[in-house]
Amino acid sequence: MASTAASMPGAKPLTTGHKRVIIASSIGTVFEWYDFYLYGSLAAIIAKQFFSGLNPTSGFIFALLAFAAGFAVRPFGAIIFGRLGDLIGRKYTFLITIVIMGLSTFLVGVLPTYASIGVAAPIMLIVLRLLQGLALGGEYGGAATYVAEHAPPGKRGFYTSFIQITATFGLFLSLIVILLCRKLLGAEFDTWGWRIPFLISFVLLGVSVWIRLQLNESPLFQQMKAEGRQSKAPLTESFARWNNGKIVLLALFGATAGQAVVWYCGQFYALFYLTQTLKIEAVTANLLIAGALLIATPFFVVFGALSDRIGRKPIIMLGCLLAMLTYFPIFKALTHYGNPAIEVAAQTNPVTVVADPDACTFQFDPVGKKAFKSSCDIVKSVLAKGGVPYVNEPAGSGSVASVKVGATTIASFEGASLDAAAFKTQSDAFNAQLKSALTSAGYPEKADPARINTPMLLLLLTILVIYVTMVYGPIAAWLVELFPTRIRYTSMSLPYHIGNGWFGGFLPTTAFALVAWTGNIYSGLWYPVIVAAMTFVIGILFLPETKDVDISK
Repeated sequence: MASTAASMPGAKPLTTGHKRVIIASSIGTVFEWYDFYLYGSLAAIIAKQFFSGLNPTSGFIFALLAFAAGFAVRPFGAIIFGRLGDLIGRKYTFLITIVIMGLSTFLVGVLPTYASIGVAAPIMLIVLRLLQGLALGGEYGGAATYVAEHAPPGKRGFYTSFIQITATFGLFLSLIVILLCRKLLGAEFDTWGWRIPFLISFVLLGVSVWIRLQLNESPLFQQMKAEGRQSKAPLTESFARWNNGKIVLLALFGATAGQAVVWYCGQFYALFYLTQTLKIEAVTANLLIAGALLIATPFFVVFGALSDRIGRKPIIMLGCLLAMLTYFPIFKALTHYGNPAIEVAAQTNPVTVVADPDACTFQFDPVGKKAFKSSCDIVKSVLAKGGVPYVNEPAGSGSVASVKVGATTIASFEGASLDAAAFKTQSDAFNAQLKSALTSAGYPEKADPARINTPMLLLLLTILVIYVTMVYGPIAAWLVELFPTRIRYTSMSLPYHIGNGWFGGFLPTTAFALVAWTGNIYSGLWYPVIVAAMTFVIGILFLPETKDVDISK
């Protein structure tokens, strides 16, 4: 990576001391992101293991919600650990975060399932996800600040771009471990083998802690502390004083929110789309994502180094603009080259749900207590589970829903008054009838490997990841440069983790729920497109360029 970036303007060879700082910070962060991404990569299996008491649609959404729960608390971790980082130092704070992260991930690997202990299983899982999220909330700001404060002027984009690589490497490492376990264990992976990647994190934790113990404190923090300029109230100075608070808000809405949705759409939602909507086999989908990551990852350093020359702002804004203009055609192309049978079937034999709108609910039940048994909900649940696109047609009040597959109409049934046995009998009969109609109409249960255009899928996914590198490569340097040393850890961590924890972290859940609700497999893209557009406008109009600022003050 260094040799690639060193050819860029403004990127000179690293000194031995600087290499040590970057490698130590980056490797520890790779392992931390590996831990966090395991859950996202295994969401479908975890839904079966820990949320089996729910219907399939709610189960998968609930599994994604548990994934998002870790993101929800990241801003709180940013506040807690950001404050510690500005009070006691960068080194010790992000040493604490990796210990919490590693232990929480290891424990996921030994948790009993829903079948063993019932509702206590998902509760414990979510508690561990919350601990992971708190730890990660303190990790990024510490690593980015630490590296940037070691970087010489004119090289901060280049130096911090290696931190940006770590998240992608963490995802890449998790995918490789999962693929190897799947290959070795076969069908047993879904039963018990999924635990192995989580258990491996204990070894990675030991390596990460040893690496970080070798580091010294940031020289700018030491200088600030020696000069008595250290903040006594980082939270107050960061958020309660408008001169800094307004920069925090602008950094959130004009930088990190758009960066986050581009990041998660280009990697996580793309993977969910391949496996859940296009029904591409999991190993194939993971290999495609891994290949795109491998090809595009050097561009983190390329764009980080380029930002030292032309600025952080134009590169990040261009990434947001390209994403909002091209997401819909790119994802339609993924369908065309990944599972063309869906595309053809939807055109020749469209599926229409005919139902009373008042009887159709938004099938999202975070507590798992609500049964979706209206005739409309039954139809939509089956179609959403099968990744079948459909349109909605209103019917008369109180009418029983039906589904039209091309010229065939199949009546649903009302399940609210049926006991469990009767409901199962009716449900099995309806599912069999609908499945037969969908098969006859050309809707595939799984993508046909012979019809998958692998090179085109790899190209499209690589483009999505290059968008990620554009918005993510320079973001750390931009955030570091927006805030003073005395409150930098706290001030930059919060907007970053609200953006990535909330705007980005909830993207898979929100997008999947939108698709299940509307029936349009592309509806979920409106969320990242709108957020990226907001960031583009606010960032262009209100955020300054910072590449030449002095960060020692």
